[in-house]
Amino acid sequence: MNASSLHSATDASPHAHTRVTRAKAIAAITLGNGLEFFDFTVYSFFASTIGALYFPVHGALNQLMLAVGSFGVGFIVRPLGGVLIGAFADRAGRKAAMTLTLWLMALGSALIAFAPTYAQIGLAAPALILLARLIQGFAVGGEVGASTSLLLEYADDRTRGFYGSWQFVSQGLNAVCGALIGVALSTALTPSALESWGWRVPFVLGMLVAPVGVYIRRHLDETLVHAQPAEGAAAVDVARPLREIFTRHRVALVAGVVTTIGGTAANYIVLFYMSTYAIKMLGLPVSVGMSAALVAALVTAVCSPFAGWLSDRVGRKWVLGVSRVLLIAAIYPAFMLIHAMPTVGMVLTVVGVLGAIVAFTAVPNIVMLPELFPQSIRVTGMSIVYCLGVSIFGGFAQFFATWLIKLLGDPLAPAWYLIGCGAVSLLALPLIREPAGRPLD
Repeated sequence: MNASSLHSATDASPHAHTRVTRAKAIAAITLGNGLEFFDFTVYSFFASTIGALYFPVHGALNQLMLAVGSFGVGFIVRPLGGVLIGAFADRAGRKAAMTLTLWLMALGSALIAFAPTYAQIGLAAPALILLARLIQGFAVGGEVGASTSLLLEYADDRTRGFYGSWQFVSQGLNAVCGALIGVALSTALTPSALESWGWRVPFVLGMLVAPVGVYIRRHLDETLVHAQPAEGAAAVDVARPLREIFTRHRVALVAGVVTTIGGTAANYIVLFYMSTYAIKMLGLPVSVGMSAALVAALVTAVCSPFAGWLSDRVGRKWVLGVSRVLLIAAIYPAFMLIHAMPTVGMVLTVVGVLGAIVAFTAVPNIVMLPELFPQSIRVTGMSIVYCLGVSIFGGFAQFFATWLIKLLGDPLAPAWYLIGCGAVSLLALPLIREPAGRPLD
C-alpha cells in the first residue's frame, strides 16, 4: 500500500484528522506504552533487592547476576510475542493487539507483587518470578511493534521521525516514573522496610496498567486499512507474514536486527545498568543510584523528539551513525570518570550526557524499523527485528556487563560490551535504504 492509498482510505484514517486529534493520539499511544514499559523495566531498579530475596546464592555479585539474568529472561520470549501478537495486529488491527498486551502485562506485575520469597516457599519463589517475566516479555514483544507502527501511520512522510520518537519518549518516561518511585521509597523507608515490603509497591501500581491503558486508548482510530473485525482474530494466519518476511525481506530483516544491537545495548546499559553499577560497584547509596537512573531517563525523554525531528530533516542513517560513533568514543572515558571520582555530581553528569547521546542513537533506529516493511506485515516485521536484537543484547546487557566484571576483574569492563555492540551495529547501515521522507508502502 502506498502513501496515496493511505491518505484516501476511509474517514477513519488518521490522516483525515486535525493536528489536535493527532496530538491526542500521540499522547494516548505514548501513555499506554509507557505504562507497559514501567511494569517491565521497574524490575531492573530493584534487581539487587529481588536478588537477595529470591536468589539466595553465595556472594552479592552472584545474587546480582541471577537477578539481572531473570530480568533478561523476559526478553527470551519477546520474539515469540512479536510473531504471534504482530500477526494478530496485522490482521485484527493495532488497537486489539495493544489491548491484549495491556492485560498480559498487568498479570505479570500481579505475580511479582504478591510472590512469596525464597525463605517462604523455596524454589517455587524464583519460579514465580521467572514466569512473571516470561509473561511480561511476551506482551512487550507485541506492544512495541504495534504501538510504533500506529505512531508512524498517524504521521505523514515528513514527520514520521518525530511521531515515532514518542515511542522512545514513553520508554524514557516510564524509567523516570520508576526511578522517582525508587528514590521516594529508598528515601522514605528504612532498608529493612524496603526489603520487607517497599519494593513490591511499584508492582502493585503496575497492576493498574490494563484498566488505565484501555481507558486512555479508547478513542484511538484504527490505522490498519481493511482490518478484520475482532471476532475474526482466531483465524490469524501466522505463517503468511513470516513467509513473506523471510523470503522477500531478508536483507531488511538482517540489517534491522544488527542495527538494533547497538541501540538496545546503549539503552539498557545507560538507562538501567548504570544505577545498579553505582550502588554495587561504586558503593553509593540506593537513592543515588535511583537518581542516576532518573537523570538518564529524563534527559533521554526530553532529547528524543529532537532526535526524531532531526532524523526527518537530515536522515535516519546520518543521525544514527554520528551519534553511535560518539557513544562508542565516550563510553569508556565515562566509566573511567565515575570510577575515579565516584561522587554524586560526577555520576549524574556522566549519565546525563550519555542519556542525551542514547536518544540520538536509539530514536532513528526504532523509527526506521517499521519503515522497512509494507503495512500488511509491518507490525510482524518490526516486532521480529526489534525483539531479536533486544532479546539477547539488550535484555541480557546487564548480565553480560556484570559477568565481564567478574571474568576480567575490571570494573570498567561494561564499557567494552557497549563498544563491541555499537561497532558491530554500524556494519548494517550500508544495507538500509534511507527511509526518511519516503512514502510508507
